[in-house]
Amino acid sequence: MLRIAVPNKGSLSEPASAMLHEAGYRQRKDRRELVLVDSDNDVEFFFLRPRDIAVYVGSGRLDIGITGRDLLLDSGSQAEEIMQLGFAGSTFRYATRPGTAKDVSEFGGMTVATSFSGLVTKHLADNGVDAAVVHLDGAVETAIQLGVAEIIADVVETGTTLRNAGLEIIGEPILESEAVVIRRTGAPADDPKVQQFLRRMQGVLVARRYVMMDYDIRVEQVERAVALTPGLESPTVSPLHHEGWVAVRSMVPAKDAQRIMDELYDLGARAILTTGIHACRL
Repeated sequence: MLRIAVPNKGSLSEPASAMLHEAGYRQRKDRRELVLVDSDNDVEFFFLRPRDIAVYVGSGRLDIGITGRDLLLDSGSQAEEIMQLGFAGSTFRYATRPGTAKDVSEFGGMTVATSFSGLVTKHLADNGVDAAVVHLDGAVETAIQLGVAEIIADVVETGTTLRNAGLEIIGEPILESEAVVIRRTGAPADDPKVQQFLRRMQGVLVARRYVMMDYDIRVEQVERAVALTPGLESPTVSPLHHEGWVAVRSMVPAKDAQRIMDELYDLGARAILTTGIHACRL
């Protein structure tokens, strides 16, 4: 049975469970439920604190997990990213009072407060900077106001919270993070249960990005129409009962669907339909 760690709370929790549901797995109905056995799919889910998931997976106690890239790297665990999931995106950056420093090269002798001490310590070392790191949980922007540190490192979305605290973002981003699937470093790459799980998750990612488009068009316009809807492999073209017309079916990017429909209509295509894709295998 495949043992999978899933975030039990925070910004990762609901999107992860929604994606697993779309992939055909059972998910918990009660937030207090910590373990869920999906016997139909031979999977056991463990709902854990997002920050702890990399530790459990890295130790080999669990086979794979869903967590943030920032949490994975901060943990220092023997686990590695094997798939990007495209949600819970965030940017990790430094901030300080205006005039304190312009970039990380000027942090020498200063103190950096953060909730991601492992990640920040490594980043400072990689840049050859000798600065102290103070670990804090929760809102770190008050660390400067209270004199605990001169610099903070935190997840930044709009930057509004930092500006309200009188701080400014400095330097290049430390890390671009998102939700990822992780596995123990060195684990066999060809485990069939893991590969099946990854195929399902990849199928959800593709299904979210594409729609199926069907339309009818005259034979003489097929080549131009197919150039607009090449599909992932090749579109399906079938003759219609009405002589001189064919039906075309192809997957197209959802974000471009309306534009493609307009261009097909201008070519003479009719009965243009789009339908959502709930699951797929490539």
